[in-house]
Amino acid sequence: MADTNKINRIEELVAQLNRASKAYYNGQDEIMSNYEWDSLFDELSALEKETEYILPDSPTQNTGFESTGGNKEMHEYPALSLAKTKRVEELEKWAGNLLIWLSWKLDGLTLVLTYDNGRLVKILTRGNGTQGTNITHLKNAIKGFPLEIPYKGHLVVRGEAVISYTDFASINDMIEDEDEKYANPRNLASGTLNLDDVEEVKSRKVHFHAFTLVHIDEPMVSWGERMDFLEKMKFTVVDRESGDAKTIASMIEKWTKLVENGKMDLPVDGLVICYDDTEYASTGSITGHHAARAGYAFKWQDEAVDSRLKYIEWSCAVSTISPVAVFEPVQIEGTTVSRASLCNLSEIERLGIGKECTLSVIKANKIIPKCIAVKDAVGEVEIPDKCPVCKAATRIHISVGGTKTLHCTNPECTAKNVKKFSRFVSKNGMDIDGLSVQTMLRFINEGFIREFADIYSLSEHFPAISRLEGFGEKSCENIGKAIEKSRTVHPVNFMYALCIPMIGTDAAKKIVNTVGFDGFLERMKKNTGFEDVEGIGGEKSNSILQWYANERNRSALEHLLQVISVQKVKKINSGNGTCSGLTFVITGDVHQFKNRDEFKAYVEAQGGKVAGSVSGRTNYLVNNDVESTSSKNKKAKDLGVSIISEDTFIEMFGK
Repeated sequence: MADTNKINRIEELVAQLNRASKAYYNGQDEIMSNYEWDSLFDELSALEKETEYILPDSPTQNTGFESTGGNKEMHEYPALSLAKTKRVEELEKWAGNLLIWLSWKLDGLTLVLTYDNGRLVKILTRGNGTQGTNITHLKNAIKGFPLEIPYKGHLVVRGEAVISYTDFASINDMIEDEDEKYANPRNLASGTLNLDDVEEVKSRKVHFHAFTLVHIDEPMVSWGERMDFLEKMKFTVVDRESGDAKTIASMIEKWTKLVENGKMDLPVDGLVICYDDTEYASTGSITGHHAARAGYAFKWQDEAVDSRLKYIEWSCAVSTISPVAVFEPVQIEGTTVSRASLCNLSEIERLGIGKECTLSVIKANKIIPKCIAVKDAVGEVEIPDKCPVCKAATRIHISVGGTKTLHCTNPECTAKNVKKFSRFVSKNGMDIDGLSVQTMLRFINEGFIREFADIYSLSEHFPAISRLEGFGEKSCENIGKAIEKSRTVHPVNFMYALCIPMIGTDAAKKIVNTVGFDGFLERMKKNTGFEDVEGIGGEKSNSILQWYANERNRSALEHLLQVISVQKVKKINSGNGTCSGLTFVITGDVHQFKNRDEFKAYVEAQGGKVAGSVSGRTNYLVNNDVESTSSKNKKAKDLGVSIISEDTFIEMFGK
């Protein structure tokens, strides 16, 4: 009879891990870190092996914990999980004398795509491995796979849907309510694919990365050949490298350094090793919820280092004031670390952080510093009663789920206007490289930026900025150059950067064409309006005048005009350009222009128009896949609209 204490511990671990998995797989608040989950999972596995007591809902027997929502369908081929190890020698033994492949273990949501007759017919989430949720309705919202392929047989592809760290940070920074923010990119990806709104999902920039070709009608045994085939079919495919038992160790070391050195923008939580011989890999026993030869997931050994807490820094972003632990600098896996986000007040309580204490810190997934435990805590953390930016009173908010967060009560706090600062420095605005949302929030919290014009005197703070973690003299030099470059600006970009409600680049162009920039300033001062400008109307005109009537906006504009220079320009799209009088629709990827926005800007500068859909008024559809059977190509052919490639466009209309 197994030890009663061990049985009780198994039941306790299963319940604890399943609660965490439910949150992890469904985009909810993170209950525990990957480090803690792996540690408890290893403890559970060892106890199950020792006692032979295994509960049916044990996470060692299941591949996931997906929500009950959505239409469920059985997988044609079970999506089993991989065996896991942290020991390189175990992988060397497993590889034997066979050719193997190494690739990333991306930290997202596994999807299974099915194609028939060259068309995508189904997308299923991994679910519990035997059945998943049908999310085919999101096929136009996820990048990384084609809707149609040249291959006409039956094809099943498995891959990971992920959101990059860059996109994750941008999306999270724009969420005003801290309770609505996501813990990590995987959490965001999971929550996103539970949505029904296609446009909302598209805005989250989810990208699919194929990691295996599950089935193809053709005889294709090599995993490497299968990946090459998927690339030819225009799938985004995981990075990969071939090797054998003798090279595994050096390959793992090389790939691990890419993560440690910050070369990976995609979230990864390990590496995957598989056999090149897919027939051999499909044989062998199935243990628990993984096949013995299907592959191995290599998980990094997290190095936990202890450091003494110096103080807690409180950083205001949008409306939430978040705690950051600042501790004595320590070396963790090759880099110096002295700061780690504590997320919210609930995390401080969960960890038991005191006014004085020793923190145990890791780099989660080799990247993000994270506090996992506390020792020798003395006293209580002092919760600030004033906002660090504007000094207004703070308040503690408790969400429905019980999460405690600290908020600034001042609706005019500079930190709450981060969206406006992001628009101000954007490509369509002042186009200042190096001033990301996170960087500006840091400068706002340090008191360097309070209004737009302060950006142009940042050089006064460069000595202090160069001493901040993550910055240096080179960073300051690059930011300074970008700021100076932006001092002379096109009137349309400047008007966009002002963040006037309802006034984007199109409205700004109309105003500049009709009254010029000086006329724009004059009419605001005289309160005469812009209703006579074609395409503006009463609502937009009133929006401009109401914006200017606000003292803070007027003051910000006056201060800006003292530090920047607005270009004198002739009418935009004057009608004598190479695209004069023509209407274009641009679809698909471009390669000569940086992106479609730059392409559109060129067409408009040459007197043309760019529409979003093909109609009888369209002169040219620009698509680098001229032979595509997409809906736009089909409509263009039906209407007799010329379909040209980007290269052909440049031959005809220049660049």
